[in-house]
Amino acid sequence: MVVTKFNEVLPKATAKRLPQYYRIFKQFVADKVDRTNSQAIAAKLGVDSATVRRDFSLFGELGRRGYGYDTTALRDFFGNLLGDSAETNIALVGVGNLGRALINYRFHDRNKMRISQAYDVAGNPLVGTKTDDGIPIYNISDIQKNLADANIETAIISVQSDRAQEVADLLIAAGIKGILNFTPRRLQVPENITVQSVDLTSELQTLLFFMQDKKETENKL
Repeated sequence: MVVTKFNEVLPKATAKRLPQYYRIFKQFVADKVDRTNSQAIAAKLGVDSATVRRDFSLFGELGRRGYGYDTTALRDFFGNLLGDSAETNIALVGVGNLGRALINYRFHDRNKMRISQAYDVAGNPLVGTKTDDGIPIYNISDIQKNLADANIETAIISVQSDRAQEVADLLIAAGIKGILNFTPRRLQVPENITVQSVDLTSELQTLLFFMQDKKETENKL
């Protein structure tokens, strides 16, 4: 668990911004920008500079007054914080349309993460084959045996909602510690298991709400 310099649990809103900070500083370094300030970071993130300074203050002195932030130092800081110094192998369960898109998404081109195994039921014709990148697609009945011999603690679930809990139980029994859940089903897991849920329908509905709200506001002007 990441704690602040005040020995408190890091706020969820700040934790969700950590990958964005990491991406921004990686881009600064790639663009040969040696140092930056909270205003420039905020502009790229789409928040106010006070939010950036408040987030950074939780970790101590990340910058220097009158100098700003060293981009290489902050890239390395956030990379280490996010565990990007080592390869992370991921198992994917559910090789339907979304699952195939996730397999083809090149995580490792951006970070040291890669889907190294995929699973589905025997009825899926892809079971027993490999992707163009050499990722094997196994029968889900082999999941416990395969994961026992693999360095995998993270999994993605992209199955039908009514199968999500069953799949989560299988993954946890096989030693998985973290799950990215792409179903709207709220998973029941032990306290030592971390779950991050992405409900694409809810995200789209939220987008449409803000679009409509902005349109109504503009019509009133």
